[in-house]
Amino acid sequence: MASATYETRLFINNEYVSAKSSETLSLTNPFDGSKIDAAVEVAGEEDVDLAVSAAQAAFKSGPWSTYTGSQRAKCMLKFADLIDANAAKLAELDSITMGAPTAIGAGFLIPAAAAAFRYYAGWADKIEGESFGADDGTYKIVRHEPLGVCAGIAPWNAPILYVGWKIAPAVAAGNTYIFKSSEKSPLSALVLGNLVIEAGFPPGVIQFISGGGKTGGLLASHMNISKISFTGSTFTGKIVQKLALESNMKSCTLELGGKSPALVFADANIPNAVGSTADGFLLNSGQVCVAGSRLFVEESIAPAFIEAVKERFTTISSTLGADPRTGTTMHGPVADEAQFNRVMSYIDLGKEFSAPVVGGNRKGDKGFFIEPTLFVNPDRKGKVFNEEIFGPVLNIVTFKTEEEAIELANDTVTGLSASVYTSDITRALRVSAKIDSGNVSINAPHFPNQQVPFGGFKESGNGKELGKYGLQSYMRTKTVLINMKL
Repeated sequence: MASATYETRLFINNEYVSAKSSETLSLTNPFDGSKIDAAVEVAGEEDVDLAVSAAQAAFKSGPWSTYTGSQRAKCMLKFADLIDANAAKLAELDSITMGAPTAIGAGFLIPAAAAAFRYYAGWADKIEGESFGADDGTYKIVRHEPLGVCAGIAPWNAPILYVGWKIAPAVAAGNTYIFKSSEKSPLSALVLGNLVIEAGFPPGVIQFISGGGKTGGLLASHMNISKISFTGSTFTGKIVQKLALESNMKSCTLELGGKSPALVFADANIPNAVGSTADGFLLNSGQVCVAGSRLFVEESIAPAFIEAVKERFTTISSTLGADPRTGTTMHGPVADEAQFNRVMSYIDLGKEFSAPVVGGNRKGDKGFFIEPTLFVNPDRKGKVFNEEIFGPVLNIVTFKTEEEAIELANDTVTGLSASVYTSDITRALRVSAKIDSGNVSINAPHFPNQQVPFGGFKESGNGKELGKYGLQSYMRTKTVLINMKL
């Protein structure tokens, strides 16, 4: 593509503007390692202040401040339609920056973002309060109000999906929003500015800026931002929370890393379990926060199950190397050279204990493709088994009893998601209750559903996105007491 194809400026106050800072981002296509001709402008302190001022004005005195819930919903529904209409273009931009197959982006991830806007549009005019009678002489009212200016920091693995998850509940509640995409995949979010205008959102309501950790830090520490929502690593999430606390104690929603377990019992539907734990795990090349990277298989079925997973990995590996923009490619490269080196370093560590039963190498001689890699009974104290790799590296460990499986599943500092495979619904409910994770799926890999909350336990973060809980996280509760004795 020619450079004119790419929007690289900031979108502030319903206008594309050049950044005040002179810093730009350099992007590389992970399919072939080629440089993308797009110098994406980085928001510095002055740019962030301008965006916050525009968001404050929109919230306090602009047209948005007078919009009814149904008026907000009208903009949101139009925006959802525009996202769907532009899904192919958005998916291609994500593909060239972080390698995601357009078939997955346009067919699954981007429509899910549009669906989030439609879901929360339905909530916009249904934000109720409470009242309590004046039996004691005081009439009592409880109100749920928008917070004000909110901000979101998104990861690179599914840029547009997080536009839906973070912005939709915020604007449904009446807030204004500043969204920072990842420095690795900023192009698709910048396109959305034109769609914001076309959907009818007034100036300052939704804004898009670009930048790395420094820009994210400016948002997390800004004294006039009331909430920050961050998705990314546990390490960075702790920094975001610290900055939020030490500035104005702004509210934080943190969706952080995971080392998620998948438990396969002998009575499971084996073809479904194999497909879910192998193919499902390799979605987006394993670069998914909920990926079930620790697979626990009941001992009696383990030999055959391992062979089946190995066969799926081998088959998928044979398809690697195709351009993820073709529309038929289902598995792409990892995001960039830094991520490639990170994943390969973990594989090398794993090889020090035992060789993988399949994979473990670079695929091809161009781009950043890594063979799906499977370690069986790895070093239980090693980094490969215990740390989030965020790549196509799966560990299989066997177990004898249900109690042992639960103990293995919970032996981690994270608690984002889990999957349980069994034909016994009683066992499924019993085991899911004992797993220390914020999200558990039965007989399927976990992928969040917009109707119910999503968020982790332990070092996987705090707060919830999606469902009514996601909406509530963008509101504050106020009590009003009226003296009825006068």
